[in-house]
Amino acid sequence: MTEGVFGRESGHEQVVFCQDPHSGLKAIIAVYSTALGPAIGGTRFHPYATEREALDDVLALSKGMAYKNALAGLDHGGGKAVIIGDPATLKSETLLRAYGRFIQSLGGRYVTACDVGTYVADMDVIARETRFVTGRSPDNGGAGDSSVLTAFGVYQGMRASAEHVWGTPELRGRTVGVSGVGKVGHLLVRHLVEAGAKVLVTDVAKTALDRITLAHPEVEVVVDAEALMGERLDVFAPCALGGVLNDDTVARLRAAVVCGAANNQLAHAGVEKLLEERGILFAPDYLVNSGGVIQVSDELHGFDFERARRKVTSLFETTKAVFELAAAEGVPPVTAADRLAERRIAEVPRLRSIFTG
Repeated sequence: MTEGVFGRESGHEQVVFCQDPHSGLKAIIAVYSTALGPAIGGTRFHPYATEREALDDVLALSKGMAYKNALAGLDHGGGKAVIIGDPATLKSETLLRAYGRFIQSLGGRYVTACDVGTYVADMDVIARETRFVTGRSPDNGGAGDSSVLTAFGVYQGMRASAEHVWGTPELRGRTVGVSGVGKVGHLLVRHLVEAGAKVLVTDVAKTALDRITLAHPEVEVVVDAEALMGERLDVFAPCALGGVLNDDTVARLRAAVVCGAANNQLAHAGVEKLLEERGILFAPDYLVNSGGVIQVSDELHGFDFERARRKVTSLFETTKAVFELAAAEGVPPVTAADRLAERRIAEVPRLRSIFTG
């Protein structure tokens, strides 16, 4: 690990490396901030090429969760975890329970949930070793799959984006390209089809594409993400892994709006300015994809789906507010969203100075 990783550039409160040779567990838990409350964020199970790649990912993801939770109005800080390895071959009860014990050892500073490579059934296993876990099955007192409200939140963000660009939130007749039709993407496609949009999709997994075309024969399949970004779109929705928007892809992108479920869609700082220069409206990913964390947060208080859905519906107004602030201050929407999140992270903890007895 190079010097300075946890200095000013990172700003993380805590980063924990977890290893259990017996089960093969190698994981990293990153807590960016607990200023608003216990950090909450999912566990990603992915075959990273190196530990450094895993570390970079978890640091970025956990910071994004802190901002996401702040913008969503949750009393939670931001955290994230990654398990290094191929979930198809490495995942086991022993590994997940060992991981759960590491979470428990943090004493509630970090609460986990599902992410790429982990599912509700996995959370049920982890919960056998720790109470600091959400996204469990209804049979085990949980809210179930958070993908449902994640997709609904992205849809609300897309409607707000449409209103900002075209003066109406209606998506009927709009062409939307969805890159990645897995846990969240395929649910987003359903919302779009029901709204009357023309939908183009792509995914690296044939099984995911087969599921979409079986459910929605009218959807058009494109060969890959590069080809999709070359299509003439109204909205491009990245719903796979992050980093899809870089200097080259933004130059090729033919869309008026980018609004999708993937985390960390901007490959590096400055891409948001490239999008703005090209007249492409970017809906900050950590804002519009916060439906899932709103759901799992609600689970901690006794889950009520309709209550959680109402909270996610409010992302339409929050997204509009971000666009309005961006226009008023002459900055890209992601900068405006950052400012709103940072303001809440800074201001709410000051209330603790008021003695309540």
